[in-house]
Amino acid sequence: MTSGLPGRLLDDLGPAIVTGKYPAGAVLRTEELERAFRVSRTVVREALRVLEAMRLVSSRRRVGITVLPRTDWNLYDPRVIRWRLDGPDRAGQLRSLTELRSATEPVAAALAAARATPEQAGALTALAVQLRSSTHDLDAFLVHDIAFHRVLLIASGNDMFAQLGDVVDAVLTGRTHHHLMPQTPKPEAVRLHVEVAEAIAAGDPARAEAAMRAIVTEVLDVLPGT
Repeated sequence: MTSGLPGRLLDDLGPAIVTGKYPAGAVLRTEELERAFRVSRTVVREALRVLEAMRLVSSRRRVGITVLPRTDWNLYDPRVIRWRLDGPDRAGQLRSLTELRSATEPVAAALAAARATPEQAGALTALAVQLRSSTHDLDAFLVHDIAFHRVLLIASGNDMFAQLGDVVDAVLTGRTHHHLMPQTPKPEAVRLHVEVAEAIAAGDPARAEAAMRAIVTEVLDVLPGT
């Protein structure tokens, strides 16, 4: 992760790009950024290098640093997700991420019921118990919830599903940060997490998939605009 002055500049430029302050096609000039943000050329170049790696901008000789259209961005980058969630279209971003979850997590749960190791099944069971015991503490509940979904995606045995852990993290954290999650987790949601864990431990793909689909459907149903 970029830190220090380059990191702070990145956290200024990134949101400015994803919210359209610097629209697609805009040219970012090093000298102007140095003056605007009162940082050195080295700091600007480091921040722009990271933005280029995220495909938010491109560097071309004789043209300079050009902002790319959204279709080119790495939309799965955790920082891009965070910047979009903190922007004016956070509801739309949450909806897109949750729709992605609804298309993948039920399948991942079914795969986990067939492929999870005993250790992974045990970890899911333990996390389900922790979820049930931390409903009075939303912060603790969120930590266990994120861990539960990360383990489930890994337990699917599909390495591409496993890399969606940051996406799920962003959805869950974003819902909490923007007060879209109830202060007290719903008993039905907790029960469904327990059911997913039990189905995976029992090697029951259909039950695991159905319970996980119910979880993500409930999330989608309560988002604004749905």
